[in-house]
Amino acid sequence: MEGFVDETTIEVSSGHGGAGAVSFRREKFVPYGGPDGGDGGRSGDVVFQVKQNLRTLSHLRMKRHWFAGNGGPGLGEKRHGKNGDPVYIPIPPGTLVKDAETGAVLKDFSKSDEVRWVMHEGGRGGQGNWHFRSARHQVPRFSQPGEPGHATKVIVELNIIADIGFVGFPNAGKSTLLSLLTNANPKIAPYPFTTKIPNLGVLHIHDSDVVLADIPGILEGASHGLGLGFQFLKHISRTKGLAFLIDLSEENYLSSYETLENELEVFSAELAAKPRILIGSKTDLDEDGSRLKTLAETFKDHRVLGVSSYARDRLDEVREAFFELAALKDEGLDEEKV
Repeated sequence: MEGFVDETTIEVSSGHGGAGAVSFRREKFVPYGGPDGGDGGRSGDVVFQVKQNLRTLSHLRMKRHWFAGNGGPGLGEKRHGKNGDPVYIPIPPGTLVKDAETGAVLKDFSKSDEVRWVMHEGGRGGQGNWHFRSARHQVPRFSQPGEPGHATKVIVELNIIADIGFVGFPNAGKSTLLSLLTNANPKIAPYPFTTKIPNLGVLHIHDSDVVLADIPGILEGASHGLGLGFQFLKHISRTKGLAFLIDLSEENYLSSYETLENELEVFSAELAAKPRILIGSKTDLDEDGSRLKTLAETFKDHRVLGVSSYARDRLDEVREAFFELAALKDEGLDEEKV
């Protein structure tokens, strides 16, 4: 997923319906046959189709124009023109489609179980001159044109669907924890900014699946364009809850949570109001447990856990906490109920 793309602009069109035919019956011994022009074919639809195996919009950046086929013209002997082929636009789950001019949301796939959406129906084909015959007008030399297609420029955005989003500074242990709890295999290294794109993992617990999302670390000042994490915060905006990872090996561990929370509030008040869990990471470096204890006492209104990915310590407790947080139906519930 090095070519991760979460937003792009494309142009879609449903094409034109085929024109009706102007034709007259011509057979031996029938010099003055009546009209027999067939109808034009219908043009193809523009269809957005959700593909569960897609995780990025990079394929849409490579192809910016998605046009359905035009309908074929009608033929003599009342033959119908060929219908145009539809165009199928594959998208990952959680995609948002917006009008490029107005910014209005046309379709939000994260709020429905739909896997197929017809954005523009194909234009109808025109009627051939056979339809316009009458007792008074026996030789109609005209037909109906096909309906024009609908062309729209749209913005396609990807909002990753997850139950719990990880929030933390670079090198706080988010990716390592994700790899231990799920089947994800993010890049892990002993230096900051290893994570450059969002990573998803599925935690299997109590016959349920909890989707966890890890985004690049957030820096103080991210709301002013510093670092990578801020541009990916939208990917955790629809989670049920957040997991703040606090590195207990850092001297400023107590101020870390407030700094992160302030950055979230600048981005979105709704995101900052979500239920959350505070996780003190790297407890193996907090030998006497004093820093984890101080963290819990300082933020009494939140649930505070400790974990050591290095020692594989307290992972079961974190799993249970994530399961309970993901089970919340109301995003406005107090954290104490987690």
